[in-house]
Amino acid sequence: MRRSLILSIVFTVALLSCKKDDAVSCTTCSSPQTLNFELCSESNGDASVNGEDTDIDYEIYLASLKKDGVECGR
Repeated sequence: MRRSLILSIVFTVALLSCKKDDAVSCTTCSSPQTLNFELCSESNGDASVNGEDTDIDYEIYLASLKKDGVECGR
């Protein structure tokens, strides 16, 4: 009985520790037409600009910026 209790505790701890990564990664972007700004990939996959969530997927937002000549990460 004690062994099953320990196994239950270990399983519960392992299950609770497997959560989605909440890390936010950011880079600085610039273009001749704008001041430098911070572009971040939020934990939900959206892009945020200077702390404001765009409600647009980060990869889509970044591709659009690059298409418009914006440089990020340099």
